[in-house]
This record gives sequence, structure tokens and C-alpha cells, in this order.
Amino acid sequence: MSVQSVSAQGFARESLAVLQHVTESARDDVARAAELIAGCVRTDGVIQAFGTGHSQATVLELAGRAGGLVPTNRLSIADLVLYGGDDPSVLDDPLLERRPGVAARLYDLAAPHPQDLFVVISNSGVNNVIVEMALHARTRGHRVLAITSLTHTRAVPAAHPSGKKLADLADVVLDNAAPRGDALLELPGGGAVCALSTLTGVMLVQMAVAEASALLLAAGEQPPVYVSANVPGGFEGNLELEKRYAGRIRRTAS
Repeated sequence: MSVQSVSAQGFARESLAVLQHVTESARDDVARAAELIAGCVRTDGVIQAFGTGHSQATVLELAGRAGGLVPTNRLSIADLVLYGGDDPSVLDDPLLERRPGVAARLYDLAAPHPQDLFVVISNSGVNNVIVEMALHARTRGHRVLAITSLTHTRAVPAAHPSGKKLADLADVVLDNAAPRGDALLELPGGGAVCALSTLTGVMLVQMAVAEASALLLAAGEQPPVYVSANVPGGFEGNLELEKRYAGRIRRTAS
């Protein structure tokens, strides 16, 4: 890659090319993901979305946003403090996401129902808490949808004691097509700049939600979706929709 590619236009050109590739190559996997999502909604399930680090941006794209599905719940390491009673100082540990047992606690705090779908998001797909969450959900009978970079995960060793990676534990894998290390533009002196996985992850999430909504509409069912709280009546209407999932979805200040 030339020095000229390290620019705003260079990133726009390269990232749009990857996005175009994702929309075409992931078509079948998106359809399979949509079936999982629609099936979850149809059976009064909740989509439990989990990621750490910057993967939380993609979690937020799925859980609790305008135009998104109402039965969605964001799982976060911060839940240890918000709902588990841990001292806030536990979040000072930069290696918390690698500690064993964290995902099991987060799962228990969420108290998911058997029909809930787990969407686990990680670019590398190897962090301990990520693999542990997918493994924990799978062994308890939940379907698991993964969003990860197959290029990255295949280039690094497994870190979990099971020897598994996120992609190994999912019913459906959506490949975000991000490069190893996530950054897209190579620097002439080594290294790279401008991460990609959030852009492609958002694309995959919205494609899957759109396709799931189409499946529900085809079956004569109205998808339960949020209206922006910043339009008249939106906040009140959303509260009414949320009543169906009372006690199962969390909506905290953010």
C-alpha cells in the first residue's frame, strides 16, 4: 500500500471496497443469522448481545437503539458493578476480560430464558471472557451468533483452556472481513492505522436485522422496533413495547 493510501480518501476507498465485499460474500450467512433472530423474536426470546472493548460499539448497534429490535439486551463487564454489587474498582483491572469465571457471572446476572439468542462479538474471537460466554450459552442450550474476523482469529492461537475460539462455538458466524489487528491502512514504517471492524460489524448487524424483519413481516407479524425517543410520542411508545419484556431487558443511561 502506498503512502498516498494513508489518507481520508484512502481509508474511504479501501473500507468501502471491504464493505461491498461483505455485503456480497456474507449474504447466505446473513440469511441464516436472520432466521436465528426472527426465531428468537417469534418465541418471545431476547437477543443477548455481548462484546468487550470496541466490540461494544457493535453491541450498541444491536441493543436498544432507534430502528432496532426491542427484545435486545446489552451484556457488559460493567454489569458486575451495576447489577452484581462488585466494587467499581474491579473495572480498573485491564485484564478483567481475560479472567476465568467472569462470563458465567454475567450470564447469571442476566438470567436469560431458554429461547434467548446470544450474539457474541469479538474481532479476534479469542479473549477468555468472549469464548467463555459463547461456551456457557451453548452448553445451556442457547443458539449463538458470532460476529468476528476470520482472518484475525485464524492467525492467532486460542487463549481459552478449552482450545476453542468464538467461531468454533457459534451456530452462525458473520465474518466482518477485518484484517489481522483490525487496522486497515498499512504505514510505511510498520504498523497500521484506522480500524475497520466497527464499520463492517454495523453493516452485518443491520443487514441481519433487516432480513429478520422481512421474515417476520412475511409471516404476518409486526417486528417490535424502537422509534427514536427524540420524536413526539417515541419515548412513551417505546415504554409500551418494552412492557412485554419487563425484567428481561436493561435500559440504563449511556
